[in-house]
Order: sequence, then C-alpha cells, then structure tokens
Amino acid sequence: MDKRLLEILVCPVSQAPLVYRPEHNELWCRASRLAYPVRDGVPVMLEEEARALSEAEAEQLK
Repeated sequence: MDKRLLEILVCPVSQAPLVYRPEHNELWCRASRLAYPVRDGVPVMLEEEARALSEAEAEQLK
C-alpha cells in the first residue's frame, strides 16, 4: 500500500484515518470499526463492501 495514498484516505463513514493491515489485505477504521478490502492493490472504499471488525480485531487497533 502506497504510504502517500494511505495518508489521504479516510473512512467514508466516520472521516477518520485508516490503518492498513497487510495480513488481511484490508484498511481498518478505529472509529467506525469497519474493514475495507483492498483488491488488486485498489482500496474499495464503499460502506456496503466493508465488513464489521470483531471485538478482537478492534482491540488490535488500540
């Protein structure tokens, strides 16, 4: 994931910054507790494509 792209991307729901999780190939948002997929190197920043983070995953962001 390009660091410059990650610096400007925000969660479309909460407008909060995102954390790239390469082991899941997802962008995680602490505020909305959503995970956005990255497909073929392209972040899919659609709420309907996101999945809810589990309690354990959300704890990893603290």
